[in-house]
Amino acid sequence: MPQPFLRRSEDAYVDYLIENAPDFGAYLIEAKFPRVFVDVNRGPWELDPRMFADRLPAFVDTASKRAAAGLGVVPRVGVDGVQLYRKRFRFSEVRDRITKYYMPYHAAMNGVIQSCREKYGTAIVLDMHSMPDKSAPEVDIVLGDRQGTSCDPGIVDQVEAIMTGLGFVTVRNTPYAGGHTTEHYGRPDLGVHVLQIEISRGLYLDEKRVVLTPRARALRQKIHQFINKFSNNAASF
Repeated sequence: MPQPFLRRSEDAYVDYLIENAPDFGAYLIEAKFPRVFVDVNRGPWELDPRMFADRLPAFVDTASKRAAAGLGVVPRVGVDGVQLYRKRFRFSEVRDRITKYYMPYHAAMNGVIQSCREKYGTAIVLDMHSMPDKSAPEVDIVLGDRQGTSCDPGIVDQVEAIMTGLGFVTVRNTPYAGGHTTEHYGRPDLGVHVLQIEISRGLYLDEKRVVLTPRARALRQKIHQFINKFSNNAASF
């Protein structure tokens, strides 16, 4: 599979946009692997049975709509629905991938959330992603709170106000309302608020070649401004 195709199926360079978040008092948990390899924004065992040559254990979630679309924790398809693999897996191969990559990421996520709850009484997770420019034409940022269930509305309002103040065009929950991270961790009643933030790749990326454009530096500065302003306001929640 050509590398540019594979990289079009990942959240390319989002790490570049947010890597200085700790400078503004925020924790940063970064997946050091692409979601086309292991997608941490899926349930741990959301898997498409068509990918496998052997029988799957009963705990595997083969009924998941995401898995049925080929977009499980180990995706079957990439950008434009193109098949990623020429042969089927043995379950043990995918189990090892999930154990080595997915589980440590979510262990870190759980640890930071619990630490914040113990120290501050609440935790706010901003789950940063990128989206193809064609997904939401003329939209810069999509804020996903699973239709108001994963994050306090006041927090979403604050994020949106800062984003629009920086000149971004934002919408909520369309076409992305949030994935496993918002669904699993978002518990406003327990003081855990999770908001998915999708950034249009058209703002910073040549999507065909998967390289940064000259606009990337300015976007990075704006994202830093956003993180700084939101971190300063977070104590009020």
